[in-house]
Amino acid sequence: MTAHDRPSRGRSHADASGGGDEERAALRDSFRSVRDLTEALAAPLRPEDQVIQSMPDASPTKWHRGHTTWFFETFLLEPSLTGYDAFDTEFRYLFNSYYEAVGPRHPRSQRGLISRPNVEEVCRYRAHVDAAMEKLIGGCDRDAWPELAALVELGLHHEQQHQELLLMDIKHVLSCNPLEPAFVEATPAVAQPTQPLGFVGQVAGLVEAGHSEDHFAFDNESPRHKVYLEPFRIADRLVTAGEWLEFIADGGYQQPELWLSDGWHAVQEHGWNAPAYWRHDDSDGWSSFTLNGRRPIEPDEPVVHVSHYEADAFARWAGARLPTEFEWEYAVASHCLPPDAESHGLTASAPHGARLQPGAAPAGTGLRQAFGDVWQWTASAYLPYPRFTPAAGAVGEYNGKFMSSQMVLRGSACITPAGHARTTYRNFFPPSSRWMFAGLRLAADN
Repeated sequence: MTAHDRPSRGRSHADASGGGDEERAALRDSFRSVRDLTEALAAPLRPEDQVIQSMPDASPTKWHRGHTTWFFETFLLEPSLTGYDAFDTEFRYLFNSYYEAVGPRHPRSQRGLISRPNVEEVCRYRAHVDAAMEKLIGGCDRDAWPELAALVELGLHHEQQHQELLLMDIKHVLSCNPLEPAFVEATPAVAQPTQPLGFVGQVAGLVEAGHSEDHFAFDNESPRHKVYLEPFRIADRLVTAGEWLEFIADGGYQQPELWLSDGWHAVQEHGWNAPAYWRHDDSDGWSSFTLNGRRPIEPDEPVVHVSHYEADAFARWAGARLPTEFEWEYAVASHCLPPDAESHGLTASAPHGARLQPGAAPAGTGLRQAFGDVWQWTASAYLPYPRFTPAAGAVGEYNGKFMSSQMVLRGSACITPAGHARTTYRNFFPPSSRWMFAGLRLAADN
């Protein structure tokens, strides 16, 4: 299990008044915006692009578009909209992900074999469900409104997860093409010079971590609880590609003493000698495949597409360590603006206006690059918080039952949709995964 397909019940606060006209209009606007962004992300792709599954961890674009639609049909329309006719009952099997309580599903590793329904049929499926959802939002009984609004909000955050997955997955698909076509053509922004790496000291003490119940969050971010932190220091910016080149030049991938045992095995098994998508040519030097095509490595950009094993080895090589997720959360909450106070993420109006490759650290003091560049590996295993209880029912199957063999990442990436990042967000992947937009921030004992 990865961060794929994991929408358990979120903590939200729908208006207990029963859903007035303004509230319904706001939810309808949010629904349209999120659904439109998915279509805008798929728009540059040809039908042939949308059906390829390049590895078991990745899903075809067409499947993402179908699955996010299946969520609204399965959990909202079929149980709540009187007289709703399913677009195609066979889609219940094809586009289910891991919901055991819903019924059987097509094997994840074989999603690329679903040549039919074709892309055009999936477009009609989305339009059918969207029209029914707008009818449901407008006509829901006032007594049922709070629960329905909360479930719609969960479905929208679930779709935002898949928007990021769609970009991760299509990048891997296109990288497997010998022609290395770009997802979208774009002129890379000029990177600002990286500031020298500094550390910000943090005091010891008993702190609170987790969701504070004042906005939406997934259930794995709760309950809020107390954590004791020893004094520590945390880097004021992310590790750069230029610093990673130094790690490579110093033989970092050839020194077993830097690596966890499983990490060293992964290096040997997969032949890792650089981050994913990097390539070295004798004539052109190091380059990286991006969503905008292959281009030379920009030393001042954050390194991206490294596994937890690589991040941990780099930290050890640098005489540092990775922060725990609670150190990261405390430091970012203390020193950074919340992500919604700044301009981060993809939007429906300009889905390709945001960076599709991480930017460089801006000048300034304090902690930088908490959000909007790369997800940041932590030293924390993905485990339940004290008193955590999975939600009841099918929508609660995900986060709790996958709290094993995963590591936590914090922050957000340049491909994270606007409005989807928050300080308490707990992303998680297996430690060997590299296709997500993951980098690192260093920490050290004080």
